[in-house]
Amino acid sequence: MSEPAHRTQRLGAYAVVVRPGPDGREALLLARISALGYPAGWWGLPGGGVDHGESPHDAVLRELHEEAGLEAASSRIVDVHDTHVVEQGRADRYEDFHGVHLLYRVVVRADGEEAPVPRVVEVDGTTDLVQWVPLVDLPPSATHGPDGGPLLPVVRHVLSRLGDYRVSAPA
Repeated sequence: MSEPAHRTQRLGAYAVVVRPGPDGREALLLARISALGYPAGWWGLPGGGVDHGESPHDAVLRELHEEAGLEAASSRIVDVHDTHVVEQGRADRYEDFHGVHLLYRVVVRADGEEAPVPRVVEVDGTTDLVQWVPLVDLPPSATHGPDGGPLLPVVRHVLSRLGDYRVSAPA
């Protein structure tokens, strides 16, 4: 008899930041999962787990700072996404994983009109790279990020609904 899948449910808060990138083209801020995270090498959004007792709003602001070194000028919850998979997961254990993602439209503080330069602040965390990715390189059908690493389903969800996250979208 095979071992039953380990059940895991995780609540996360994620920043969706769309703005002109360093070259002036509209870009989305993406974060790559480090070897300490799961699944390593995949691209996601700055964000992560909501700590016990922490508000999701505080979590998205904390995670944006830890993973991108950026501060929010404003943030608003826009959408909820979830994913449910039953497969080999963390620690190569068979897992029944349900992730619930609270998606916030975030405007980041910037000096002047240029896009702020993101940088990973958290040492030894689950993010090893964060960068602006031009939207021309991320069509709604995109499955991979700038270095060929796969996009998490939550990123593909956001790409299919970009109008909801643009700063010009109704508040």
